[in-house]
Amino acid sequence: MIRLGVAGCGRIAERGYVPAALAAEEVAIDAFADPNRERLDRCLGLWQAGGGGANGYADLTDLLAAETIDLLVVAAPLDRHVALAEEAGAAGVRSLIEKPPAPDLAGARRLAELEPEPLLAFNRRFLQGAELQGSIPAEGWLELDLELRFRQGAWRAHEVRDEALLDAGIHLVDLACHLSSAAPIAVRHAEIAPQRASLELELSRGRARIECATDRGHREAVSVRDRSGKLVARSTWGGLRSRFGGLTGRPDPLAASLQRQLEALRDSAFVLSPSIPGKGRTPLAGAADGVNAMAVVEAARRSAELGGAEVTVDPAAVVPA
Repeated sequence: MIRLGVAGCGRIAERGYVPAALAAEEVAIDAFADPNRERLDRCLGLWQAGGGGANGYADLTDLLAAETIDLLVVAAPLDRHVALAEEAGAAGVRSLIEKPPAPDLAGARRLAELEPEPLLAFNRRFLQGAELQGSIPAEGWLELDLELRFRQGAWRAHEVRDEALLDAGIHLVDLACHLSSAAPIAVRHAEIAPQRASLELELSRGRARIECATDRGHREAVSVRDRSGKLVARSTWGGLRSRFGGLTGRPDPLAASLQRQLEALRDSAFVLSPSIPGKGRTPLAGAADGVNAMAVVEAARRSAELGGAEVTVDPAAVVPA
């Protein structure tokens, strides 16, 4: 049994981690922490309605003093991620940090220096990643096209509405690196606006075209081609297929991916090695993957400032694939 604490009772906790933990076997939320009593009570109520029992605290300090947990889910606003992970680390508790890992590359590097090393909640690894990984060649050039769009307003976030590049684009950056098992090299043709972003990412064994939007209907699409242009893998979520998912038995993509992520944590006992005996390769992301993704974000911002010019991803920040 993995016992979780959740710091931050916003929408991702309500609509993601609570139903995911209820669906996952041998995963329990023992405690929630949030200074807003209404949000705290909402998450406690949802968890208890599903048959769970948990305690609520006004802050993480009280939670860590009173509870023995195996993992802290950091689901608070972005500007609190590093501080909460540092506090948990000082208590010897590993964190699972929601994306984006930190406001900037410097913050992501601070997370990577913590012991025990935090995990990163790049949950698309457990959605499109799980669907496509087995179809992608282990060697050779790859051409990837990745799109993620949704209406941010429909999410009804309590406080924070991150820009599209951090809210959606960072998922695609990490997914491109994960699917190709490649390191990011450079960014070109970047265009960044508050609710839309696009870029071309050069990888050590291919190229990824990334588009994201937070002002359009839900759609998630990934396609992978080899050097000859042959389609080797494709995944599509969203649109009418998603709306009628309940009728066809297809699960909610957020809850499903988070459930798989929690189950991978349970099976791996938090080990970030390339493989787990009897389980194969783990898709769990570590803090180093967050550094890679934030290095790409910074390069994309610089490319956009330069009118789409090619910008090298900081080689000192990149951890080899």
